[in-house]
Amino acid sequence: MISVESVTKRYGALTAVNDLSFQVDRGEVVGFLGPNGAGKTTTMRMLTGTLQPDGGRVLFDGRPIGDDLTGARRRVGYLPESNPLYEDMLVCEYLEFTARLRNLRGPALRGAIRRAAEQTGLAEVFYRPIAETSKGYRQRIGLAAAILHAPEILVLDEPTEGLDPNQRVEIRRLVNELGRERTVLLSTHVMQEVEATCSRLLIISRGRLVAEGTVGDLIAGDTGLSQYTVEAEGDGVADALAALPGVDSHHTERVGGRTRVRLAAHGDADELRPRIFALARDRGWTLWELHRERASLEDVFRQLTTEHELVQTADADPAEVEE
Repeated sequence: MISVESVTKRYGALTAVNDLSFQVDRGEVVGFLGPNGAGKTTTMRMLTGTLQPDGGRVLFDGRPIGDDLTGARRRVGYLPESNPLYEDMLVCEYLEFTARLRNLRGPALRGAIRRAAEQTGLAEVFYRPIAETSKGYRQRIGLAAAILHAPEILVLDEPTEGLDPNQRVEIRRLVNELGRERTVLLSTHVMQEVEATCSRLLIISRGRLVAEGTVGDLIAGDTGLSQYTVEAEGDGVADALAALPGVDSHHTERVGGRTRVRLAAHGDADELRPRIFALARDRGWTLWELHRERASLEDVFRQLTTEHELVQTADADPAEVEE
């Protein structure tokens, strides 16, 4: 449904999005992840037609959106990170105002407002001033405004930013429900939301795509780290474990006279547990605990984006890096 083909966007000397390509199929809920400044918001604005790329193109159903920008915008609902609202309006007034901007009139306008308010749970605040509503309700109001015209595509930029845990759960539930009927592109820094909501992930860094796939695929792939927790009693435990082949890093603490070590190893490294058992036997350690767990999505995200930052810095012109 959405195709981004070799898209580039520059702001003066800064390249915010750099030869970016990806696809989103109809009915998918796709997480769009990246560090601050990676180009996520710029990309989302190009998908909504707010910005035009300097190179490449964005297509809906195989047709460049620039061929009919007004028609393309009708197909998209957008909740920006800032979620601008007119606080002096009542919630119902704001939704009516937004609906009229979408050229809805008469019964179609009233029906759209009713459906959007019901879907986003606004009944309790429908006749209140927006200024008197909570942050959670304001996000719901923004979502309601984004879906008033029944868009096929929903673009959400940090929809749970600044919300408490309970409010995050509510917005996550709403996104799940909205995703049953629409194609959704969701930008967020909250990995629990991604795992609970998204069928697939796109990870960008410095305006380039560095990975894509399901949560399970990314964690299980070669980019994933394996983590081990070892608790043993004996001499030289931490140093010996840290020296095992494939270990990237380790963290050591003392627990009741024993040494507990948490190891992080390459995803493509050999299984370490047999080596650890053999090491404990040979060194005469008493082994109290040993288990392995796959890396979290946060670990994979950090590794992918950090590695890309290092590569880009190494390849950059020295004068540009200094600047």
